Amino acid sequence: MSNIVQSVGRALSILELLADYDEGLGITEIGEKASLHKSTVHRLLGTLIYKGFVEQSEITNKYRISLKLYELGSKRIAGMDLVSASKLYTKELMENTNEVVHLVVRDGNDIVYTDKVDANNTIRVMTSAIGKRSELYSTSVGKAILAFLDEAEVERIWAESDIKKWTSNTITDLGELKSELELIRHNGYAEDNEENELGVRCVGAPVFNHDGVVEGAISVSGPTIRVTRDKVEELGGLVKKYADLISRELGYNKV
Repeated sequence: MSNIVQSVGRALSILELLADYDEGLGITEIGEKASLHKSTVHRLLGTLIYKGFVEQSEITNKYRISLKLYELGSKRIAGMDLVSASKLYTKELMENTNEVVHLVVRDGNDIVYTDKVDANNTIRVMTSAIGKRSELYSTSVGKAILAFLDEAEVERIWAESDIKKWTSNTITDLGELKSELELIRHNGYAEDNEENELGVRCVGAPVFNHDGVVEGAISVSGPTIRVTRDKVEELGGLVKKYADLISRELGYNKV
């Protein structure tokens, strides 16, 4: 793309790289992994440190990301009406199912986890966390959102997404996905049948805003030994019920 500022792109690449290394990286390591000259890395790190996005360990001299990005993201999330509107209902849904409940919003071709209510189970699933991104096409929440977008938008998202077969159950055919989206519209809820992670099943439903536009989605997730196939319909009804309550809080009035 011609409108990309090279220095900004390189700085962001360094941030993305450092995010994968809790212990940090040295300048040489960053240069090698990011394919950048050592002097360029040094200059960019100086700016990132000055702006508070990167910090250097006084013990190891390695560089790692600070919490500033989390703080900035949290400010946006905290300002979302969806998060505050859903708090009571996601907690109650967790208590009624004793499984982890997630709230997500769409961001471009991905979903972003904006809230999570953990259950008190000894066997827990997923490494989800607030701020984590995931795919629309392979998650219950993502498919719940896709089902209520127009067909042209679904096709555009599919064409622009890096479609991967995460498990043997992952849908990688657009026609098959469209058939499932039709079923989701009929049932009012979506299922992730070990499509994103083996051993994990999720049931999700869409949340709508006052304009009747899909605002996000909620889901119940658990190991397949607890969230069995014969429980999907029951859980689907519960998730849909609470998604509808959240939608009502946002001013949605289903005709």
